[in-house]
Amino acid sequence: MIASDLRSGVERLGDMIAEAKTIVPFTGAGISTECGIPDFRSPGGIWTRYRPIQFDEFVASQEARDESWRRRFAMEEVFAAAKPGRGHRALASLYRAGKIPALITQNIDNLHQASGFATEHVIELHGNTTYARCIGCGKAYQLDWVKRRFDEEGAAPNCTVCDEPVKTATISFGQMMPDDEMQRATELSQHCDLFIAIGSSLVVWPAAGFPMMAKNCGARLVIINREPTDQDDIADLVIRHDIGEALGPFVGN
Repeated sequence: MIASDLRSGVERLGDMIAEAKTIVPFTGAGISTECGIPDFRSPGGIWTRYRPIQFDEFVASQEARDESWRRRFAMEEVFAAAKPGRGHRALASLYRAGKIPALITQNIDNLHQASGFATEHVIELHGNTTYARCIGCGKAYQLDWVKRRFDEEGAAPNCTVCDEPVKTATISFGQMMPDDEMQRATELSQHCDLFIAIGSSLVVWPAAGFPMMAKNCGARLVIINREPTDQDDIADLVIRHDIGEALGPFVGN
């Protein structure tokens, strides 16, 4: 059911939240746009201006690694300045109230953790851009270490342990999805009674399969997104309005 207006949609969502015992949110780029984080896939987004660097390119080419890190450093002020928005804070309120055991996110901006979610309760399907990892041994690095080495050497650094490339701790195009996170997201989707997809176009697979999975396992499905999605027709409630306005009333509840 598509909400006829924002008020009726929020009221219906409030009823569904009150009735639910276990809520699993699934968040995409739309929840972070009011925080200043761009939606990479939308018109005017990063991927419309720059061709994404594939994972195999990153591994094979020093030039690709250098360009990847130049792009990341160029975005540092945006990511560093971002603070959790109304959507993040609303979900954190429901988390503190015991309604949300964990959430699934396609985002890489760390804003759910900043809003109050424990790190272990944020299932990051596409990783996290606020730190780096060696693609060989997995050693973690702070971004300022990478930047210092990049500036000193004029090139993206390799790991100090195994000499393999270091990249942001994100999942790049062509890179395998993380097994543990996919398994945890599957279990959450199968064992909730309310699944709320927020700010996701639901076109990036396999992540886009989780709302359908939850619905097929008996959960109610809510979709909050400005634009239509391919799964609107199976949702119990669709709210096509600003995410901050739709979730703002639940901040602090």
